[in-house]
Amino acid sequence: MLNSIKVNQLTNEGQKLGMMYFRVAIILFGAQLLMGLIAAIQFLAPGFLFELFDFSVARMVHINALVVWMLYAMIGSVYFMLTDETGHEGVALGLGKLAFWVLTAAVTVVVLVYIFVQVGAGTESTLWLINEGREYIEAPRWADIGIVVVVLVFYYNVFATYMAGKKTGIMTVMVADLLALAGLYLAGMWYTDNISMDQFWWWWVIHLWVEATWEVFVGTLAAFALIRLIGAKREIVEMWLWIEVLMLFGSGILGLGHHYFWIGTPEYWWEIGALFSSLEPVPLVAMFVHVLYDWGKEQGAAKARGEEGNVVTNGPAMAWIVTNAFGNFLGAGIWGFFHTLPQVNIYTHGTQFTAAHGHLAFFGAYATILIGMMYFGIQKAYGVKRMRATFNSKMAIILITLGVLGMTVALTIAGYEQVLVERAELGGTWEAFFIAQNLPWYIQAQLWRTIMGVVTFIGFIYLVIDMLLIGKQAQQAEA
Repeated sequence: MLNSIKVNQLTNEGQKLGMMYFRVAIILFGAQLLMGLIAAIQFLAPGFLFELFDFSVARMVHINALVVWMLYAMIGSVYFMLTDETGHEGVALGLGKLAFWVLTAAVTVVVLVYIFVQVGAGTESTLWLINEGREYIEAPRWADIGIVVVVLVFYYNVFATYMAGKKTGIMTVMVADLLALAGLYLAGMWYTDNISMDQFWWWWVIHLWVEATWEVFVGTLAAFALIRLIGAKREIVEMWLWIEVLMLFGSGILGLGHHYFWIGTPEYWWEIGALFSSLEPVPLVAMFVHVLYDWGKEQGAAKARGEEGNVVTNGPAMAWIVTNAFGNFLGAGIWGFFHTLPQVNIYTHGTQFTAAHGHLAFFGAYATILIGMMYFGIQKAYGVKRMRATFNSKMAIILITLGVLGMTVALTIAGYEQVLVERAELGGTWEAFFIAQNLPWYIQAQLWRTIMGVVTFIGFIYLVIDMLLIGKQAQQAEA
């Protein structure tokens, strides 16, 4: 039997609004991959699109599209789960829809400015109208303020709905986490003349977003998904969620220390940062292992009784969310840990090791679960009780995962070459940097990074095709 998990069509405005965010997210995901491919080609052929679409612009759009598509998918995921968790359709959703259109218009203008205007005179007007020149948060000041307003509207929708409806442990953690997520963004809203101080606050935005608030956010989505997918016991997933809150807010804040030495703070931050940053993915993996072990035992007992048990109600979502648990541990945990140990980081800092970690961590920790939540939305939109993986679903997850892992290995090899030649042998000078960039290991690694980027993009095409077709296919199969 399909257990007690209910799957109804989108009958409320909150989940419809969530689907609007999902649609924009998948478009921006495609843009991010395309910009990454252009930048990868420019590593191999620096003259490609020179003075038309330079590497600095392609990289900037690539990184910002990553952050923004994940922001859209996160907001969509919250609106989607809000009704199910609180039992309330949503408060002030008209205001929420207005915020969606304002944000989408602002993002469109910012991207067009990045592509066609690109750079400014370096004056105050450049900061306000073109970009702030701060990696990952380059949005011009007017867009910066607009994002804050949109997020405040979103938080009001979520908090007011939470107060009006049921207060589950999952939504309690989500509401607290969203407040921290919004508050941390404010740390990057002003400049200081001292570059070390400016970088200090910049890292609070970047690092504590992804290594504290975003990680806890992923935990809430995973807990929600496991209950809906396989009927996991709420008390188990919420227990691990609270452990994750305890560890991630502690380890996320202290883990920030592995960046501090490089901006002039005391050396003791090396050891503190390296130790605590490695602990962040542990509770999420533990939640999955515990729940999947219990589910397997229940399935075995049901089979012994001649029953079907709690079957997976959404095959593609389950595949992406299981990939998230172990991708998070591998990308954020293993790849993050082995190049942030202070004795190692003195050589690896600023090399392709960082890019390798970034690619696998963002994919494994965030992209995977957000794609899984999009499949939840599709299932609900078409009102099917069970959605099985199709050929396109399987090709999408295989090719995208293989592509990102391939890019990670290639970038790791490039970083290894930089550490050996540029840092250890030649002393980290500008001359060493250019010598290392032109050696065969490095060039071959960048070539393989580009090839694997193409594999990832092909997987994305399969993903889009599947998302367009799978709902109707599931409806027909059910009929």
